[in-house]
Amino acid sequence: MEVVPVDDPGAPGAGQVLVAPEAVGLCGSDFHYFLGDIGTIEDPSVLYPRVQGHEAAGTILEVGPDCPADLAAGQRVALWPVSACGRCYACRIGRPNACVAISLIGVHTDGALQERLVVPAGQVFPVGDQEPELAALIEPVSIAMRSIERGSVAAGEHVVVLGAGPIGQALALAATDRGASVLVLDTVPSRIERAALTGADVHRILESESVRDVAREWAGGDGPEVVFEATGVAGLVQAGVEAVAQAGRVVVVSLSSERAPIRVGDLPLKEIDVLGVSCCRAADFGAAVDLVARRRAVAAGLVTHQFALDEAPRAIDYAMHHPAEVMKAVVRLDG
Repeated sequence: MEVVPVDDPGAPGAGQVLVAPEAVGLCGSDFHYFLGDIGTIEDPSVLYPRVQGHEAAGTILEVGPDCPADLAAGQRVALWPVSACGRCYACRIGRPNACVAISLIGVHTDGALQERLVVPAGQVFPVGDQEPELAALIEPVSIAMRSIERGSVAAGEHVVVLGAGPIGQALALAATDRGASVLVLDTVPSRIERAALTGADVHRILESESVRDVAREWAGGDGPEVVFEATGVAGLVQAGVEAVAQAGRVVVVSLSSERAPIRVGDLPLKEIDVLGVSCCRAADFGAAVDLVARRRAVAAGLVTHQFALDEAPRAIDYAMHHPAEVMKAVVRLDG
């Protein structure tokens, strides 16, 4: 990664807005992309070079013709990075976030690690008085909101989250907000301590311990109704399958190119749902805007490191190599 001059995007066209990005979060999928291991793309080399940045907040500089009347210059917005074809099966059944031809800002098109960016008006969400670094958290929280919907999490249920990274923290925040009892498991003490602030129970899992046993002892009864896998460790999918209650749901949120060893007989014997989560839909993103606004004190604590734009190469390197220290690194473009 290097910092270079890019062309000015010019004035926004019909249905577009010109945004000045202010804060861009770095996440695990950015690391996968940077390393050429995006997981779901057969030949990632065709995607480079690329300006990254999909967890973004900024200020509208100019609104093009034919945009919604509630958008105006000077508004702070969060960027929903997803656009879809509208024609494929996933789009036709109301799941454009799983579109066969999905296009993501910062992955398939240049992202927000630049001083000016033109985006479709439908992909900006006003965030009121939220600070830029807080508003940049809305995108990862939106993945949690989508995951909660996929897992059909209900008040009073027992939810186990494997992994206390940024997505795991967001899952705990979203599930507790819905009224579920939540247990977060991780091996890193600092991440466990931070997860407790979401209102979840926490447990530092030791090498000698069984995820299944810890999860089922905590949940009691039949075991947890929902298990989220948010570590990227392929083998933990099977641990989730073993831990979840009969007829429960295992939701895989993390990205990995590794194969997961699954004991197939567990699926029909327990009649469980094993679900994947991609990006979020517009409704999920809107729900994330609301959740971050209501729980801003907890959400803001996830931002542990901030860097200037010219430090972006160092920022992504530092975040990748210091996972126990960095919860969420944010690149600031607003000085």
